[in-house]
Amino acid sequence: MSRRTNAPVRTVLPDSVYNSVTVEKFINRMMLDGKKSVSTRILYSAMKIMGEKTGESALDVFTKALENVKPVIEVKSKRVGGATYQVPTEIREARREALAMRWIIAAARGRSGKSMSEKLASEMLDAYSNTGTAFKKKEDMHRMAEANKAFSHIRF
Repeated sequence: MSRRTNAPVRTVLPDSVYNSVTVEKFINRMMLDGKKSVSTRILYSAMKIMGEKTGESALDVFTKALENVKPVIEVKSKRVGGATYQVPTEIREARREALAMRWIIAAARGRSGKSMSEKLASEMLDAYSNTGTAFKKKEDMHRMAEANKAFSHIRF
């Protein structure tokens, strides 16, 4: 991480099917070894499965699932006088989104199932209904921040 200048924020163009920047970011984050077409195919088939199972718009289910997994607060380690404290801090919106996407993808990859699109769809549906591994990760982070609320006066 550079201490001199801030990294430039790159603009991401929206995807072709849903015309959503968030969907395109998710595709990019899910991509392995530069195989964007594979990642795109997986996400779109997962969105199709989600739309069929819920009967709602796939994009609405996707955004609601992401919203349910986004953390509000996290803990960061701060060393003060030889002791390390876990200090709860607010999270920027861009980091919230990045963490939520990362957790959903990791939870989907960790699931046992047939294809990645089915695993991703089921993890998204779990996040949509406030259950699942990714949602549990958010709850654990919030619980940890709540437990360390006493150290919130220590600033960065």
